[in-house]
Amino acid sequence: MDAEALRDENRRVAWLRWKGDLLRAVLYQDSSLDLSAARQLVSVFREEVAERFPGKEGTFDLILWPRFDRILRERWGEGLHSQLH
Repeated sequence: MDAEALRDENRRVAWLRWKGDLLRAVLYQDSSLDLSAARQLVSVFREEVAERFPGKEGTFDLILWPRFDRILRERWGEGLHSQLH
């Protein structure tokens, strides 16, 4: 991997961490958010990740989706089950 490709990968990973942390904070803290809107936010994030990391949707589904599902279950008693794909 050349230096420019490595920088690009590092930028994309930094964005993923930042955006994931931000989304987790919103899901936990935004008192005006309802379950439907929360599910939509997670779905939009998944689409954004798929655009930045083509072909890695399965990794998102295995690692990040369960984390967001757990947050929704903790807060609303329901998760993302009806939102996957």
